[in-house]
Formats: sequence, structure tokens, C-alpha cells
Amino acid sequence: MSKLIRRIHTKQFSIRKFTTGNGSSKSSPLQGIRILDLTRVLAGPFATMIMSDLGAEVIKIERPGVGDDTRSWGPPFIEGKTRESAYFISVNRNKKSLSIDIKSKQGQKIIHDLAAKSDVMIENYVPGKLDSMGLGYKDIQETNPAIIYCSITGFGSDGPYSTRGGYDVIAASMGGLMGVTGAPDGPPAKVGVAMTDLMTALYAHGAILAALLQREKCGEGQKIECNLLSTQVSAMTHLASNWLNAGIESSRWGTAHASIVPYQTFSTKDGYMTIGCGNNRQFEEFCKRIDRSELSSGDDYKNNENRVKNRDKLVPALSAILSTKTNEEWSTLFEGVSFPYGPVNNMSKVFEDPQVLHNGLKKSIEHSTIGTMATVGPAVKYTKAENMIRSPPPTLGQHSEQVLEEILGYSKQDIEQLRDNKVIA
Repeated sequence: MSKLIRRIHTKQFSIRKFTTGNGSSKSSPLQGIRILDLTRVLAGPFATMIMSDLGAEVIKIERPGVGDDTRSWGPPFIEGKTRESAYFISVNRNKKSLSIDIKSKQGQKIIHDLAAKSDVMIENYVPGKLDSMGLGYKDIQETNPAIIYCSITGFGSDGPYSTRGGYDVIAASMGGLMGVTGAPDGPPAKVGVAMTDLMTALYAHGAILAALLQREKCGEGQKIECNLLSTQVSAMTHLASNWLNAGIESSRWGTAHASIVPYQTFSTKDGYMTIGCGNNRQFEEFCKRIDRSELSSGDDYKNNENRVKNRDKLVPALSAILSTKTNEEWSTLFEGVSFPYGPVNNMSKVFEDPQVLHNGLKKSIEHSTIGTMATVGPAVKYTKAENMIRSPPPTLGQHSEQVLEEILGYSKQDIEQLRDNKVIA
């Protein structure tokens, strides 16, 4: 990387202070924080979307003509003036898309220019890739020593697997999740959504906020490293502890629990119902509601330890009873109980659920090219802060001119030259 790029803005960086809003009763906690987002697919985009809901400005860097990999992941696609992937629009709201060739010297200079004016840079390239372009942490740190630089990788920045690409399902395999997921007599199963990616996103989101808070105290930026494998291993919690402390290997239990009975999904007359009784009182109440009080009073089932020992008798008995009524009938009978229960819903049922609707999780927003689109709203509510959808997902390169003009002060002539040179699109 040339000395010219290394010198860019080294004297102009500043720690961007948190703002407190405009005097309204609620403010955006991350208003005034700018994030330079070089991530693709799911973990990184989900992390930056969470922070954008909280008010951060997110500049999404995308490859000219291609964009984020998930722009082509489909069907389904939503058709309009453009063709947008349902996958892409699920995790990229509130962002500004800058389509730029970061392999070019001019593109790399733009990244440094933006880094000098940003609080956070986040990327998910294979370790060493951005270093080879002069965009690694050491390079960006020279441009802006106060920046928080977050790397998301498959396995970590060093070690025997560091240069391997990583997807969610690979980390779920190697980190133990697939080994404990699926029917007891069946093969390992993949979780229906990429939970390892999403957990890594939450780790990255929390780590970035912690680093911003630390910077407020000490004035220094730093590098954060998150990886899918470490996330997955850490999330094995008690199953990992079982092995580390008691030498007990975990196995697949389907929907059941190794240490609690009943705690699983049962077939009903028209679907499936999941029921969990975490203590004896809840089990007694459950037995009363299904009109089998005698089950909770017998020695075989009077406490959880006995129920676990005798699950091979208890579970078939409960299954036979629960198969006699529909989900709606059982839900009516269980109204007001202390034990947790719920039907197994498909997506259409999820977004008809009264609690889901009450929690405000079904939202809509106007997209610039496909019209009204639906999306899932933020999961967290604050009493003193705004956490909200602010703008629709961008089309590819939608904000290239805006970012270069308003943030970097490029002229129209500069921008046209960059287009002619195929640096931006």
C-alpha cells in the first residue's frame, strides 16, 4: 500500500461523541455514530442492522454490479422497478449503499477517507484479505487511531483453520450444535435458521457497543475479533459443562430434554403442541388440565427425577392424551396455567399470533423500487430510547453519490471520473 494512502486523514480523525437527540422524550442511543460496513450475507449485516435501528448511520460497501451475495439468493424475489431478494431485504434496512471496487487504488483511498470520518469499521473477509489491500486493522488504525475495527471470521484470525472460509452450518457442525440436534435415532440436523450467524451478530453488536463505551472513557480505538466457531462453542453452555466437568457426552433428543420431563413437542389432532413442566407444581397443574390428576400423585411421576427415569412410560401416555384434541382446543383448556405451552407455528401462523402482533413485530415500509414491503420489527423496547425502522433496504449503489458528496466532499466531476474509471457504480 502506498505511503500516500497511509497518510490520508491521519491528522483529521476525532472521537465522535454520542448525541442525546433533539430534546424529545426519546432519543436514538447511537445517533451520531457512523459505521463503515464491509460485511456480507448474514452475521455482519444483522449486527449493523441492529445498530442502525438504534440510530447509527451505516454505510454499506458493495461490489459494483453484484453487491452483497444475498442480493442473488432466491427465489423468492420481490419484483418492481428492480428485483430485490427477500433474503437481502430482511437484514439491510436503514443502510446507505456505496457500490465501490475496493480492489482498486482509488477505491481503497475512498475506504480510508470514510474510515477517517467513521466510528466503527466492520468486515467479514477471510483473514489477510483486507491486509493485502491495505485495508486491514493496522492500515485503518493509522488513518484513524480512534476507530473500532470489528472482524467477523469463520474460525479466528490465526490458528490452524484461520484461512478457511466459514459458513454457519460448518461452525454448527464443528462446534457441537448439529451433533445434539435431530431425532435420537436419526442423523444430525441443521437448525432451520442460521442461529450461529445470528448469535455471532449479537456478540459483535455487544462488543462494538462495549468498545465505544470504553473509548468514551480512555479515548482509544481497538480491534474486535468475533468468529463463528467460538460463538457456537460458547453457546453450548451446560452441554459443554457436562463434558468438561462430568465427562458426559450429549446426544440428540429431538424436541425432548435430557433432564426435564415433560419438556417436548407432542402431536395433537391437527398439529403439534410444545409443553414444558419445569417443576412438580407445574406438572400437577398440567395433569389436572388434561384430566389425569392421578399421574402426578403416583410414585413413578411424583418428582422430576422419577419422571426422567420413567419417561419411556410417561411420554407415550401423555402423547395418547394430547392427540385427542386440536391445538386450539388445548390452548383454550390451558388458558391461565402456570406451565409454559405453545403450538408449533409456521410463518403464516406466527404473523397471525396476537402476541406477535401486540409486540409490534410485523412492520411495513415503502421501498424506493418495489413499493410497500413487510419486515420484522426490532425485538427490544426501551423506555427512553428509540429503536425503530428508519428507512428501507437500499438498492445497489443507491447512495454512492450522496455518500461521496455529503461525507467526503467530492465534486460531481470527481464522481463522474470515478464512474468512468469503474471505481464506483
